[in-house]
Amino acid sequence: MMLGHTTRSLFHVREYAMSSIINAVHTAVSGLNAQSHAFTDLSNNIANSQTTGYKASTTSFEDYVTDNEIANDGESLSDSVAATTQQNTDNQGMVTTSTNSTALAISGNGFFNVLQATGQSNDSTPALGTQQYYTRNGDFSQDKNGYLVNTSGYYLEGYNVNATSGTLGTSLSAIQVPSTIAFRPTESTKLTATGTLDSSSTTSVDMPTTAYDSTGTATKVDLTWTKVNDTTWTVKDATDSSNSATVTFDSTGAVSSVTSQNSTGTSSTSSTSFDYTGSPQDMTVNLSGITLGSANTVSMTSDSVTSGTFSGISMETDGSVMATFDNGYSQLVAKIPLTTFADPNSLSAQNGQAYTATSQSGSPQINAVNTNGAGTLTTGSIEESTTDLTGDLSKLIVAQQAYGANTKVVSTADQLLQTTLAMIQ
Repeated sequence: MMLGHTTRSLFHVREYAMSSIINAVHTAVSGLNAQSHAFTDLSNNIANSQTTGYKASTTSFEDYVTDNEIANDGESLSDSVAATTQQNTDNQGMVTTSTNSTALAISGNGFFNVLQATGQSNDSTPALGTQQYYTRNGDFSQDKNGYLVNTSGYYLEGYNVNATSGTLGTSLSAIQVPSTIAFRPTESTKLTATGTLDSSSTTSVDMPTTAYDSTGTATKVDLTWTKVNDTTWTVKDATDSSNSATVTFDSTGAVSSVTSQNSTGTSSTSSTSFDYTGSPQDMTVNLSGITLGSANTVSMTSDSVTSGTFSGISMETDGSVMATFDNGYSQLVAKIPLTTFADPNSLSAQNGQAYTATSQSGSPQINAVNTNGAGTLTTGSIEESTTDLTGDLSKLIVAQQAYGANTKVVSTADQLLQTTLAMIQ
């Protein structure tokens, strides 16, 4: 009887011991998996320590309570651990100067709107996908077709200026500044009249020219001269006679005074200038170059610059993309907005420091630069990786020690298991 009782006791001891040992092995294996996960996160951070716009991640550990056999009634024991990757997309990286003049760095919560190429079309321009991506990698350069592309191959989007109307668009599209871009004439602010009026003239004399508005659109301006007497003439807008001036000449035939009356009912007197208020915009007409003579040879020119050759692009801190020309002028070709999210850490990470929106991140909110927390732009600069190289190397050592400790648990459990199995042999 004693022998049977002892055998049963040994059996129960072995059963309990084996359950405990196997449970310890499961716990140690989960620890190995968790530390392996941490290794992956740390190695990814370290590998991307020099990657522009990279956001370093951290590893979070969580214990699990399972239905294990060694738990007492009414109690539960934690016998497992799991690791998850925690994104830190909202961390600000250090902004440093770049040799790339078209690079941009964001200081704030915003992201660049970008697209990814899905292939090449027949004319070698990129075929862009419809999936919307967001990135902090602002190391943009022009490709052979004039598109702004970052080092990860994503195409920058913005509001482009319509080449025909000169107005800024309202929908996002890839920004392209081709070398063939045409110079838009600058806005006319001053018209200059020169030449002579025939003092014996009995008919009106036209003085037409071309003026340009703020979008570079041409408009014909036609001023008509009419003789009043030997020393006085009137000059009027051919399309708006209320926009006029009375010009008095001195004994030498030079202009001595100009009294203007515009379409708004405002009058003014000047020695040489005529206040023009009409299409395409208000301008000053300088009449000092007009004299009385024996023939009608008057002409008029605007101060608009009408020609220029494309020389490059420049980026502005307000998000403006400017085309520069050899005449010293630059013109807006696109405007870059920044997009924000309620929870940027819930964005879905993609290849090349890019992200896509998720239900957890919230809907994208497109903002002008430096509004609604989107942040400011620094030109000729990049945002560095947020990897803390020293800190991650220290964490790597800790993870290595934890991994080694878990392997020791597995090794010890194996020895205990062998001893337990030998108890009743």
